Amino acid sequence: MVDNTLPFLTQGYAWLPDLSRRKGPGPVRTRLLGKPAIALRGPAAVAFFYDENHVRRRTALPEPVLSTLFGKGAVHTLDGPEHRRRKALFVSLLKDASGVAMLARLVAEEWERSSKEWTGRPQVTLFDEVSVLITRAVCAWAGVPLGDRPDDEARRTARDLVAMVDGFATAGPRHWQARRARRRQEKRLARLVEEIRSAGGDAPADSDRPASAVQAVAAHRDADGELLDPHTAAVEILNVIRPTAAITWYAVFGAHALHRNPGLRERLATDSEGYARAFAHELRRFYPFAPFVAGLAPDDVQWRGEAIPEGTLVLLDLYGQNHDPELWHDPYMFDPDRFLGREPGRDELVPQGGGEAAEGHRCPGEDITLAVLSTLLPRLARLQYQVPEQDLRIPLSRMPTGPRSGFVISEVH
Repeated sequence: MVDNTLPFLTQGYAWLPDLSRRKGPGPVRTRLLGKPAIALRGPAAVAFFYDENHVRRRTALPEPVLSTLFGKGAVHTLDGPEHRRRKALFVSLLKDASGVAMLARLVAEEWERSSKEWTGRPQVTLFDEVSVLITRAVCAWAGVPLGDRPDDEARRTARDLVAMVDGFATAGPRHWQARRARRRQEKRLARLVEEIRSAGGDAPADSDRPASAVQAVAAHRDADGELLDPHTAAVEILNVIRPTAAITWYAVFGAHALHRNPGLRERLATDSEGYARAFAHELRRFYPFAPFVAGLAPDDVQWRGEAIPEGTLVLLDLYGQNHDPELWHDPYMFDPDRFLGREPGRDELVPQGGGEAAEGHRCPGEDITLAVLSTLLPRLARLQYQVPEQDLRIPLSRMPTGPRSGFVISEVH
């Protein structure tokens, strides 16, 4: 069977859905990264994929992804009790309702500050500015200091966080920039962890919730009872702040959706009936972010009578599932009303994966993503601006993708 790594890298998000259409209903067998692979989609496939008896993650993530997006030694590379113990740290931080609300408030404050500054500029690239304001907010929330010149440091940090996401699925300059960005931030945060521990900040907090995410990571003990080494602690701090900065992509997709569907602006601006949350769900369904997630079959297993030999790469087709006409009416139409008054099923909407957040590999930061988007989107809808001529195409061959121009606005008031 021909290896499809090159077609995947050149076709991007379209590769697996196109392959599925050509091969017909059911699982799709192929080769990827030199391994035999099988691609699945649908809610039942999500449940199958996140069962550790069927799929393991420990050795599935390729080195280029670890060296850019997740970091070596990250929670994403663990399975079993080790994974559950480390994952509990993230769940305690990212699914705490008061903590999520605090971060949303900080994002709102940074938006108000930033949008006032935009009024004095001839043009603003929304992607760049939103990445900085979210970075300022999440660093303040997580306890990551921005130094004596916080605005300059926020921009440098935002560039690094964006680079880590932007370079994980490509070769060439973007990839090497992502590696350099990760090395810079890991060294900086490892020093911060050592400073906190030297000052006694690795002791358990008196309250149920530590003063900051950084302190929680510095004090965390893994399943073996040992503190994380400073490098691994830095990796996990980045796995708190980097995904939060990545919400920038969805915020800019929100601007793109409003530009293409101006009739939705008034409802979003007033956020009647929780429209902002429904809008955020539809952004995550409609626009491309992660193409698929992957794991390895730990033993010979079966999916609906299909044999999956040990060591097979199992792909869960996220982009394909989020545009599957059997799950979504008119899937290529942007329609927030499909989520108005209802939350999507656990394994139905899978922009970044499915399963359980507490026990499985599902991203525990979804509550933060929805809270930040529900904070930013109505403010974006209320902002008055012009959209000058620019390239707003969103190429599916680029991962991660977004409007080519970064979404430029002018005459902000």
